[in-house]
Amino acid sequence: MLSTNVLSAPLTHVLSRLGIRHGVPAGTPTSPDASREWSLQALAGRMVELSSETAGAWLTAATSLILEAQQQSEPVAWIEANGSGFYPPDVAASGVDLNALVVVRTDTTAKAARAADHLLRSGGFGLVVLDLSHDATLAMSVQSRLSGLANAHRAAVVCVTRKKSDALSIGSLVSIRGETTIEKHGFDHFAWDIHVIKDKRRGPDWHHAGSCRGPAGLH
Repeated sequence: MLSTNVLSAPLTHVLSRLGIRHGVPAGTPTSPDASREWSLQALAGRMVELSSETAGAWLTAATSLILEAQQQSEPVAWIEANGSGFYPPDVAASGVDLNALVVVRTDTTAKAARAADHLLRSGGFGLVVLDLSHDATLAMSVQSRLSGLANAHRAAVVCVTRKKSDALSIGSLVSIRGETTIEKHGFDHFAWDIHVIKDKRRGPDWHHAGSCRGPAGLH
């Protein structure tokens, strides 16, 4: 796992270590049919919110996108603000290559948003996960910059938040919001679901489901 702080390390060092050329858009154009799926291609160029009352649900859903991005050789960054549910061994057990994942740890939401801004401006990341945890607020100016950069570089910006289902979204510029749940269906088998309650392109109230094996501590 590559762990760095973009406030103290030159961004060019991070990009060169991952083999990313500065200024080269990472995402690919989205086809008309791709908007009907929950996939990296469908989310490219959009600002997304994944929320849940428990960290395990949105972590599983976000990890599925990281896996998809890595399978497509798209660089991924995970940015934390004020701690999170991100636990490297569990993520690695899901198949994620930690050596190809940029992890940025910060102590405030403002610093996390600034880190996301820096990485998105490079044009080298297909997916940036912004882990806001309980502090699920972003100023309108920050939302505008991040959504604009996502669109300009065809990157998916996924903000993960821990909140109740009736809580407000982090902002009006969120293009798609999904509520995540996870249930245990066996000794080490879990089923997870994303209920999309906001989608500016397709319309709300649709689902995406998946399944996974749980980490050893959850068996």
